[in-house]
Amino acid sequence: MSQTHRDKSGFETRAIHAGYEPDPMTGAVIPPIYATSTYKQDGVGGLRGGYEYSRSANPTRTALEGALAALEEGERGFAFASGLAAEDTILRALTKPGDHAVIPDDAYGGTFRLFDKVAKVWGLEHSPAAVSDVEAVRAAIRPGRTKLVWVETPTNPLLNIGDIEALAAVAHEAGALLVVDNTFASPYLQQPLTLGADVVVHSTTKYVGGHSDVVGGAVVVRDLAIADAIGFHQNAMGAVAGPFDSFLTHRGLKTLGVRMDRHCDNAEQVVAFLVDHPQVAEVIYPGLAAHPGHAVAARQMKRYGGIVSFRVTGGEEHALAVCERAEVFTLGESLGGVESLIEHPGRMTHASVAGTELEVPPDLIRLSVGIESIEDLIADLGHVLEPRR
Repeated sequence: MSQTHRDKSGFETRAIHAGYEPDPMTGAVIPPIYATSTYKQDGVGGLRGGYEYSRSANPTRTALEGALAALEEGERGFAFASGLAAEDTILRALTKPGDHAVIPDDAYGGTFRLFDKVAKVWGLEHSPAAVSDVEAVRAAIRPGRTKLVWVETPTNPLLNIGDIEALAAVAHEAGALLVVDNTFASPYLQQPLTLGADVVVHSTTKYVGGHSDVVGGAVVVRDLAIADAIGFHQNAMGAVAGPFDSFLTHRGLKTLGVRMDRHCDNAEQVVAFLVDHPQVAEVIYPGLAAHPGHAVAARQMKRYGGIVSFRVTGGEEHALAVCERAEVFTLGESLGGVESLIEHPGRMTHASVAGTELEVPPDLIRLSVGIESIEDLIADLGHVLEPRR
């Protein structure tokens, strides 16, 4: 398939074909795992295909990066060893000591830790603001110093929605870049670069890989100057995705569309069950008409995703008991795999923000709804939500 035709293809077609042509010698339709650290040169500086050392570039990683760029409708994609490695590279490449960033006031705990315990020591200051409140984000910007407006949408774990177009306008008015963490939505449900964002970041461990068998991260950009800065720091800092991890992530990416449809189907039915349950105090899901970000999510997302958060009537002890009694839902951190997971954010993924302005409610439970039979998922939730006698 020609590149021009591929650029016009549908999402699922690009997911399968973008980034790699069948091997010209063997016809292999899947990129090989290039388990090599170095490459023979045709004379000093005579590189074959631009490859010299696998930290700088590896053909298996190149295939993944091309596919990621195609699905996010960007110019360049970069694959990293983890989502946090991708985030750290963005900070080092696009800011310097003395700069300032705006971050979500309910950011993922690992992102907050990176800003607060690592980047802050380096000299990058940050201010939290609600991503759902454009004016709050505008007010948090420090003119002349704010270089990044960092947004998750939906946020983790409270599923707040940021208006990407509006936030891009606010960031650009201040001379800042808009970075969107698109992990929860995935490229299938949302393409922030088409809405004005400058940088998209993913934990590919989650929906992109999709099988809980690989850790990785990604950055995708449209502007080539930003791409050069990210590419330089990716090579200089070295937290790259290895060939085996790149292979697994790329394999997962090929089925992203069909998996996300099933995740969304199941999540919608789980939400319908929870909304009517007497032991549930609140259900948080952008697909609900009552969700304050519903209209924005409907405008910028294809569907509302596979993550559901809810609060129980019996407080923290009730929430812990629900998490611990689940059977089909596995008690574990992370999200986006084919299996359903349940967790207590306050004690698990967001323990690092306890005691800060980002602290999450103690009675909150987060579900990553998998692709199992929906009847089994609902039966499991019905069992664990009933009070113990």
